[in-house]
Amino acid sequence: MTLLPLIMAVEVEGEAELVKRLQRRDPQALAALYDRYGRLVYSLILRVVRDTGVAEDLVQETFLRVWNRVQGFDAERGAVGPWLLAVARNRAIDYLRSTVGKARNSLEMEATEHPALFSDMEKDILATDKARQIKAALEKLSAHQRQVIELAYFEGLSQTEMAERMGQPLGTVKTWVRAALKNLRNELGTAVAI
Repeated sequence: MTLLPLIMAVEVEGEAELVKRLQRRDPQALAALYDRYGRLVYSLILRVVRDTGVAEDLVQETFLRVWNRVQGFDAERGAVGPWLLAVARNRAIDYLRSTVGKARNSLEMEATEHPALFSDMEKDILATDKARQIKAALEKLSAHQRQVIELAYFEGLSQTEMAERMGQPLGTVKTWVRAALKNLRNELGTAVAI
């Protein structure tokens, strides 16, 4: 999975001041946020949508969404980077669902992107030891188990959708998912919530 090295590369120094500037509606702060996270956001979105043009549009939408919602973000409780990445991932998955007509089971993005939901996220995402544990646990999964976890995370697919995409029976995919989650729980214990 390519997300962990990206998340670990997030720079957190000076973010509290950057958030304050964003909240004061300083356009230069938005430019600084883009300079700091633009490539990272683009890489994450491209990994999900696999289309450069769409990824570029979704990057713009992501930064606009953050600009419009930064007033509710508390920089003392968390870093803006993890929140920004979550917004980017949600925009990309929402795009996939809307273009394929799969929005029937999707969560409303407005509810899942509120800044307060990500206030403590930085501690979990940026902890290097936890990231290494997750990477090691993922490497121990079989190819099929890793693939279903990636399809669920990066593309937001249901087990039925995974079975269709992979050309496998639903029962087989369910077994892979169940085994992958069990293996991850065994490897990670309670150190990291799945």
